[in-house]
Amino acid sequence: MSEKPRRFWLMRLFAAAAAALLSACQTSMDILSRSAPPGPAAASPAGVIGPVAGPRGSARSSAAATPRAYREDGATHLYGLNAERIYKGRMPPQLYAVGVLNVEIDRVGRVTRLDWMRAPRHAPEVVAEIERTVRQASPFPVPVRLGKVVYTDTWLWHKSGKFQLDTLTEGQD
Repeated sequence: MSEKPRRFWLMRLFAAAAAALLSACQTSMDILSRSAPPGPAAASPAGVIGPVAGPRGSARSSAAATPRAYREDGATHLYGLNAERIYKGRMPPQLYAVGVLNVEIDRVGRVTRLDWMRAPRHAPEVVAEIERTVRQASPFPVPVRLGKVVYTDTWLWHKSGKFQLDTLTEGQD
């Protein structure tokens, strides 16, 4: 067999594989979008917090192989949905609140559990706002390689109500 016909069939094989992959991804996204309840996220009897319907949901997937690697995808997702609330520049030396939160994401990107490792108890309004922000950001990027993931991030909260996540922080003076 000459080199030219072999290359032709190889290119056709790759094109068919790419088309099948795109079709499978589209089918998965169609299933996910049909399963999303209309309206805001609400806790179900099983304690699973449903995805937010509409354009705020994530169509991305994460190829992270570890929870630490997924943390960057989660932080980027949160920043994308809250751009106007991100503190620009280096944080001042005195912050209003600092909290460390574990976020459990299921295999389709839904937030299933929030667990505080260090809650800013002196600022209960910040605790409530962080939890609301994370829940409203659901669905997160799908943790394809991990199945489900529990990742941890530190929230750096300024008195203005703006924040940075330790994963993407610009530093602190």
